[in-house]
Amino acid sequence: MTALLEAKGLEIAYGEVAACRDISFTVLDGEIVTLLGANGAGKSTTLRAVAGALTPRRGTIHFAGHDITRLPSYARTQLGIALVPEGRKAFPFLTVRENLEMGAFKFRRETRRIDALIESMYAMFPLLGERRSQRASTLSGGEQQMLVLGRALMSEPRLLCLDEPSLGLAPVIVQDIFRRIREINRAGTSILLVEQNARYALETANRGYVLQTGAIVASGSCQDLRKDDRVKQAYLGRTTAR
Repeated sequence: MTALLEAKGLEIAYGEVAACRDISFTVLDGEIVTLLGANGAGKSTTLRAVAGALTPRRGTIHFAGHDITRLPSYARTQLGIALVPEGRKAFPFLTVRENLEMGAFKFRRETRRIDALIESMYAMFPLLGERRSQRASTLSGGEQQMLVLGRALMSEPRLLCLDEPSLGLAPVIVQDIFRRIREINRAGTSILLVEQNARYALETANRGYVLQTGAIVASGSCQDLRKDDRVKQAYLGRTTAR
């Protein structure tokens, strides 16, 4: 597999305060990569830099052979990057269908394509089809997470960036969301995952990077990371992950 995404030497700051320093990682075409770490470690900051919501102070980001370091977020969407932000952030006063249509902005002149994509989202998430005319604000947390996943997929991304998809959801809903994530990946979409539940993240991803105070302190296959004593003690408890 070739590198779909390659970040080198990223330094990302909020004003004068550096949140991440010398961050380098890759996402290969077709794989799931997870960024692990405690709150404030720099995971979401790194993800936002990939999606174009933040511009690195130093370093480079390449995607599918393009230097996207200074590229605005809408241009990254055109190239094939989609972000599902933390906290879901559906458009509350728009219907389910209208939210999905917003995700297909780059196909805005292709009505038939948008209709076909919406139907494919209803097939993937049947509850969305049942609630297509409801406002997003009336949906449960799990349904809203399905909606923002569907909205991101409407752009037919090559890379899906997920920021804390399990946050605030009941365990049974979390299991379903991660099953969907694996299905999305098997259908051909690469995934960069930031997730507070390290056990789920390591069971789902192919490889991982562990961040601590804005720097990468460990990396490797998820199988190896699950055996790493530092990872087990910090994120998995005393028992070995399944």
